[in-house]
Amino acid sequence: MRKPLVAALFALVIAGAGAAPAVAAPATQPKSVTAPASAESAAAPAVQAVDFAGTVALSNCSGSLVRMPASEADDPALVLSNGHCLETGMPTAGQVIVDRASTRTFGLLNSAGTRVATLRAGKIAYGTMTDTDVSIYQLTSTYAQIQSSYGISALTLDAAHPTAGTAIKVVSGYWKRIYTCNVDGFVYRLKEGGWTWKDSVRYTSACDTIGGTSGSPVIDNATGKVVAVNNTGNEDGASCTVNNPCEVDASGNITVRQGINYAQETYQIVPCFGLDNKLDLTRAGCTLPRP
Repeated sequence: MRKPLVAALFALVIAGAGAAPAVAAPATQPKSVTAPASAESAAAPAVQAVDFAGTVALSNCSGSLVRMPASEADDPALVLSNGHCLETGMPTAGQVIVDRASTRTFGLLNSAGTRVATLRAGKIAYGTMTDTDVSIYQLTSTYAQIQSSYGISALTLDAAHPTAGTAIKVVSGYWKRIYTCNVDGFVYRLKEGGWTWKDSVRYTSACDTIGGTSGSPVIDNATGKVVAVNNTGNEDGASCTVNNPCEVDASGNITVRQGINYAQETYQIVPCFGLDNKLDLTRAGCTLPRP
């Protein structure tokens, strides 16, 4: 994973500086795994060139202001990042965090990558590194309040599974850098240290993400929607170790691709949030791991 910057320093001791589940970036030099304001329903914004608008910078990782396809303007806004970027530390295999109080702050960026606001969490709505590597924070502000104050709309999560060959951009709010490549394919199981992730996205080599990019939204160029969240990469060519994830197929065969980076799909998040952006892991279609 791309370590959270501070976490990356720790990871240097236990496994070398790299992409522990795309962990956040080191305190001095981030490195992560990878590291419409109206009362009506918030319709997805018109497709525009992908830029930094709606992305956020965490203390050690990247992230994005996101909405579900059915989210409304007066819903509390959500921020998406990686589970390994949580301020509480990386969840252990099998651990799921739900509705935990948080006052974490996020630097909101505009299209040019300029920080225009500091947003604050009210809680960690969901966080895990089991099956996927994701954290979702609920903010103290609504989408309408953010749009009205700063002119920034949330990015929409795509409710459909991504497609191989899709042109994508990985947008890092931490580094203020955009990586451009394609979805190379999907990994049955991606294993890194004690964590295993299902149906992960593999990038083509052009997306050479680094620590601090953990939690960056992976955006479909054609739709402008978020299809995955950046989280790790194989740095040294080792097999299945921290910062060196390996691919495992359905027959148990292992493949190592040094220098190749990965993300976790986000379509499965959509069915788990209902009215008022409330998390409900029992909703029809919700397959996220439960506590």
